[in-house]
Formats: sequence, C-alpha cells, structure tokens
Amino acid sequence: MLLTLTLTRPPATDLGYLLHKHPERVQRFELPFGAAHVFYPEATEERTTAALLLDVDPVGLVRRGVRFARLDQYVNDRPYVASSFLSVALSRVLGTALAGTCNARPELPDALLPLEARLAVVPIAGGEEIARRVFEPLGYRLDLVQHPLDEQFPEWGAGRYFTLRLRGEVRLRDLLTHLYVLVPVLDAQKHYWIGRDEVDKLLARGEGWLGSHPHRELIVNRYLKHQRPLAREALEQLLADEEPAPDEELEERAAEEEAVEEPMRLNEKRHGAVVAALRAAGARSVLDLGCGNGKLLRALLEDPRFERVVGVDVSHAALQTAHDRLRLDRMPPRRRERIELFQTALTYRDRRLEGFDAAALVEVVEHLDAPRLRSFERVVFGHARPKTVVVTTPNREYNAKFEGLPAGELRHRDHRFEWTRAELEAWAGAVAGAHGYGVRFVPVGPEDAELGPPTQMAVFDRA
Repeated sequence: MLLTLTLTRPPATDLGYLLHKHPERVQRFELPFGAAHVFYPEATEERTTAALLLDVDPVGLVRRGVRFARLDQYVNDRPYVASSFLSVALSRVLGTALAGTCNARPELPDALLPLEARLAVVPIAGGEEIARRVFEPLGYRLDLVQHPLDEQFPEWGAGRYFTLRLRGEVRLRDLLTHLYVLVPVLDAQKHYWIGRDEVDKLLARGEGWLGSHPHRELIVNRYLKHQRPLAREALEQLLADEEPAPDEELEERAAEEEAVEEPMRLNEKRHGAVVAALRAAGARSVLDLGCGNGKLLRALLEDPRFERVVGVDVSHAALQTAHDRLRLDRMPPRRRERIELFQTALTYRDRRLEGFDAAALVEVVEHLDAPRLRSFERVVFGHARPKTVVVTTPNREYNAKFEGLPAGELRHRDHRFEWTRAELEAWAGAVAGAHGYGVRFVPVGPEDAELGPPTQMAVFDRA
C-alpha cells in the first residue's frame, strides 16, 4: 500500500521538517501487521514528495487472529490497498506530524500549504460519489481513476478500486487527520474490533471539522461499521459540541448586523438591487443560496416573472423560519407551487442546484472559511452553473463610517472575512476566468467618494 505526500511551495523540503523524516534516509518501522517504510522519491526546493509504503503480512495477520468476513484468510487485498492499516501507520509512524508538532520550525504546522496526497489503490464501497461526498466539503480537489476488475477481461467491467489524488491549500496535520478518519470510511471495513474507544478516537480526530460536515452521519456510521449504539453516541456528542447556535442566538446575531446598517435601510437596498439584477438578466428560475429567514424569497415571489423560486440553506432551523414567515401552509396554491425549500451544503455538489437561470447569494460568502469558499466556487460556478450569479458582500472599507463599530471590527460575529473592493474584484475575476463567466460590479447603498458603498455586488454572467 502506497501513500505519497507532495509539497510544491518553495522551499518544498520543509516537508521533511513537518514529517520529522529526513529526505536523505530510508526508514523502516515495525508494526503489528508488518512494516512501514518512509522514503523520498524526490526532494528539491521546488517539489518534495514523501512516500509511506506499508508492507502488510497476510499470513502474519491470520496467525495473530485478524479475520475478514468477506475475504479469504490468506489471499486478500489488504497488503495492496489503503485501509484501516493506513490509519494505524499514520498514527504510529507520522504521529508527530499528525499532532501538529515541529520543534525545529514551530511556525510550519499552522501554515496553509499547497499539498497533494495520492493513494495508489483505495477500495471505495459505493464508488466515486462516496469519495466526493466525504472529501469535497473539506475543500479538496479530487481526481479519481477507477480500475477495471481484470484488465484481461474488460467485459467484466470496473472494480471497486481507485487511484485517488487529493489537492488543496491545507495544513499538513489536517490532511493527515482527514486521511486517518476517511480512508476507513471509504473502505467501509476495519481490521480490528470496534468498541467504545473508537468513538473517542473519532471525536478526537474529528474535532473542529466533523461536527459541521454535511455528511457527518455517513462518516460516523461507516467509521463505526454501522454499529448503531456507538454511532448514536458519537452523533449525540458531535451535536452537543458543534450544534449551531439556538434560534434565539441566531436572531440576536442577525439583529446586531441589522442594527449597524439600519439607519440607511441597507438590507432593503440589497434585496432591491439583487431583484433588479435578476430581472435585467431575464431569469425565470432563481436559487436563493443561503436563504436564511426568507426575506429575499418573499421579494422574488412578489414578482410573477420569477416562475420558480427555490430557497436553500444548510440550517434546518433557518429553513423552518423561512417556511413559517412565508406562511407556506396558508399560501394560495398558484403561488405555493412556485416556491420550494430544501436543505443542502453549498460546499458539496448537489444535482438539485443544476438547471437554474440564476442564483443569488446575499451576504453569504463572508461566512465561509477559505477551504469551504473554494468548495463553494466549484459547486456553484463549476457544477450548478446558472446563467447568472449575483453575489453581495460587505465592503470592509466602509466600516469606518458606521457609528458604534470599533475600528477593525467586522459587522457580524460569524463573518470569516470582509473584503475591500479590490479584494472582491480579485476574487470575482479569478472565479469568472476559471469557470467561463464575465463579471461586473455594482455599488449598493450610499456611496462614499473615498470608501465606496457599504455593500458591493458582483454580477456574473456565463459567457
């Protein structure tokens, strides 16, 4: 079984410091199921690759009492594929890197690096879709090559084995953690008994990302081999630790932002500008991505030109609030049939998002951290591909004009960033160029001669 890790940012030899393995040495580590070897096929300033090779002893496994319910004891795929054996090797051989420790270069573990991981052969129960569901929401770009069941007999079709490549701007310890948890999830098997301690391992390795993953139930159930009591316990703890803020707190936070902007009635101006842009585009079907409590949905429903209006949010609570405020249960039938609400994450490809004339994202992108922002770009502009995309976001430069907002503060506690006009233009231009869109920028609200408008809007039109 072979895993390679590649760093392409000079000096790429920093990978040796992070892994605590010298590029000029070949090292061997004894493991309960065989041996692990670490070596560097290439190590230059521009590109460095480290390889972790597992030599699994199938005969030794049987003698130690390891059994596989669906595989022959002595002849099986375990020596050749990425599986739970890899997770054990990562924790024992690369444990220091997995913990994010680097005494020689203490700044490196927190650095976002252009990293690539390649698994030579990984079994995926459920195929490519499962891999995309678990990795893409974390911001990775995936390349998968499916191997035939037998090259000598192509009529037998494709097998369940893939070569998988992950690429992303990510901390090394996060990449290793994701591999530790998700490789056994792809395989849907483990070589050891699953007990209560596995819940603790999963919660420890999943801290900071698993609770907010849109497919956490899938991951938990597969990691724990569908043992319902253990999966239920893990999910209950994840929900307790990472559940979104209660409705009252969400309302309070939204009210804080509205209070800052209320004197200029900026929320109304935003919705008016978005609706005007959608009308100008001639849109008949519109997605409101991150619809929240449904204010834009109400404005869209007021205009009969919008024949199909769909509100999407990752929060069930927000969708329920939108449902109640729009009074969908009491809405006249002809209007009710024009609107739909459904839950999904904007960081995972969902075919329900495809085929629309336009999509609107009103004050949404600033709530996404960097890895999820990149996933969102691929989902909306690469996969859903509406003809028009309208994005509004705060102009950070204008914050200086808001009374009561301390210098340097953002308008909302949940904002991960707020862009200047130049930063929005740089981001939008790169996204448009990468996905075949043109983009123009529209000021929203009273425009200051030096600071610009309080809200900036980017309107993307597919070329």
